[in-house]
Amino acid sequence: MKRLFSILAITGLMTFGNVQAQDSTQAAAPATEQVADTTATEATTDEATATTDDAAAAEEVTFTQSMKKRFIEGDPIWMSPVLLCLILGLAIAIERIIYLNLSTINTKKFVSEVENALNSGGIEAAKEVAKNTAGPVASIFYQGLERSSHGLESAEKSIVAYGGVQMGQLEKNVSWVSLFIALAPMLGFLGTVIGMIVAFDQIESAGSMEPSLVAGGIKVALLTTVFGLIVAMILQVFYNYITAKIDSIVNDMEDASISLVDMLSDYFKEKLNK
Repeated sequence: MKRLFSILAITGLMTFGNVQAQDSTQAAAPATEQVADTTATEATTDEATATTDDAAAAEEVTFTQSMKKRFIEGDPIWMSPVLLCLILGLAIAIERIIYLNLSTINTKKFVSEVENALNSGGIEAAKEVAKNTAGPVASIFYQGLERSSHGLESAEKSIVAYGGVQMGQLEKNVSWVSLFIALAPMLGFLGTVIGMIVAFDQIESAGSMEPSLVAGGIKVALLTTVFGLIVAMILQVFYNYITAKIDSIVNDMEDASISLVDMLSDYFKEKLNK
């Protein structure tokens, strides 16, 4: 009997252990499946992100290379003159912008300094202030003060004459920018005409109207026109800025010249009264 009870006890313990092991396995299975699903989702997300990054990189490369590709497709023989217009036009425009910005000063402050120097130290002190200041306004003041020893009328004529000289310096080479603005579209239209002539020559030689024959010539024609117009629009923006800057400086020159004539007139009157 003891042996029988021992066998039954051992059998019960083994059965209870198997049941617990099955329950633990069944409980762990959903967690394992959840972890697997999470891993798969993360992998899918990473793949999607990588695909998006690759697509963005490919799009960026395509954008950066598109201008070069279109330039080559548009026939470098006709595209090179258009590109040359852009390079030369930008070079002149940037040089003018730098020059004009360096020529711009605070005119009101400068006139006030010259007036104070003129009242305190006379013509020589005012000339020293003008000499140490850059820009066309200061140059006009210096020339006017230099000629003031010959009288007010002589100083006024000197101011007017040297104002024209300074205006010419401000407008130097600006006409070339306007030339390139007009020339770039013309070169583009010339490429268009040549491309259409080539296309019709190909049709005449083949004796049939096939799209593949005329596609190349028409493509060259369109690309040269597009690039010519783009160059003209870019240079036009710079040209308008330059002309506006020149007009602003010229207005300052005229106002300052009037102020200088008034200062010299008052100075000579006070000198005569003394």
